[in-house]
Amino acid sequence: MEEQQLTNDLSYNHDLDNNDNFSPDDQWLVYDTRTEKGGIGANGKIEKINIETGEKQVLYQIKQNTAYGPGVGAVSYSHIENEVVFIHGLNNATKDYPYEQWRRTGVIVRDNTPNQPIFMDARDISYPFTPGALRGGTHRHEYSKDGHWIGFTYNDAILKKMEDETGLPYNLRTIGVSKKDTPVSVSKTNNEENFSGEWFSVLVVTVVPNPAPGSDQISRAAGDSWIGPSGYPKKNGALQRARAFIGTVKNKKGENVDEVFVVEIPNDISIPGDGPLEGTATTMPSPPKGTRQRRLTFTSESDFPGCEEIVRSSFDGSLLAFIARDNKNIKQVFTISPTGGSPIQQTFHPTDITGGIRWNPTNKSLIYTWNNSLIYLTIGQKEGQMLTEPTNNPISNPVWSHNGKILAYNKTLPNEEGITTKQIFLIHF
Repeated sequence: MEEQQLTNDLSYNHDLDNNDNFSPDDQWLVYDTRTEKGGIGANGKIEKINIETGEKQVLYQIKQNTAYGPGVGAVSYSHIENEVVFIHGLNNATKDYPYEQWRRTGVIVRDNTPNQPIFMDARDISYPFTPGALRGGTHRHEYSKDGHWIGFTYNDAILKKMEDETGLPYNLRTIGVSKKDTPVSVSKTNNEENFSGEWFSVLVVTVVPNPAPGSDQISRAAGDSWIGPSGYPKKNGALQRARAFIGTVKNKKGENVDEVFVVEIPNDISIPGDGPLEGTATTMPSPPKGTRQRRLTFTSESDFPGCEEIVRSSFDGSLLAFIARDNKNIKQVFTISPTGGSPIQQTFHPTDITGGIRWNPTNKSLIYTWNNSLIYLTIGQKEGQMLTEPTNNPISNPVWSHNGKILAYNKTLPNEEGITTKQIFLIHF
């Protein structure tokens, strides 16, 4: 196994950004071209590159993007369709109303019709709000394996306004999902920031400004991903569609601690639960009937509390991987069943693991970064295989091809002016 440098233009970034970047046939990788300084708001282009020929194609480009937006980035491929989904800032971005967490949406572009945006999640910030539409911004979009769902993180524009007025923490990051083939129509009459969407969108995780100390209430949800191709196996053999995530609780002292959670998602997300799907002028949109969030880890009262990283599922949905501290206060890879139980330590490094956990899509193995190297670990073996030699050039954003035979990742390289950019490398198995 040898490293292959796929991109060589050191004048700009080729940012994979912890997403699902391989096309369904594993022939293309999609990425954004954001700069470190400008971020997504200042980026106006989504590209893809052929892993065999090195041919590049522009999938989407904003003609007049500025430092304030609209901005595009954080792109992922569908697993079954030749289309991608990515963040798109609002088209009315200006210096006074720039790209923000609560001023963005998810846009889909098909490979055969580049530069033709399909708005995934509808947006309605005019009261009364619209069920199936959101009132803020979506981020880190991820297709389910069957292509019928997209999961995302979310920030609310309505409660951001309340936060600005009161100084209280109302604009809390949480998690939502969108379901395909259920368009939502929104009138632009009351606000130019309103628009319709092709998918039905809801929030599925409940967050509160001030969780009760020692409880399972959370103030933030992020680091989320789908569990298995269609969910995790329950005791009766049925599959439960769900997303795993990191939720921020308060320990008994009132200190914030990040723990691993699961949220179960019903097939029908159009039925309201404890509150209106669209929310109110003073409350967040409520999860649909049948959602259930469960806490899996309980590190908050331990000597070295906290969990981190995007929580990643094994190919069959039976295990979740995340980073936590061992009894020596060193960050390691742990796994846990989505049905509960005790976490199992899988790595035993003398220094901290730095992230990048990604499961192989065909077996019980995963890769991660440690000592600025990529490590390949088969579950059950205490020592992994070093795939790349330690380097002074930071490694990030690993992603597997669908067949599990190619690993792509970013390595940051300097150009002749000393400016560093993210380039794409491959390892063929």
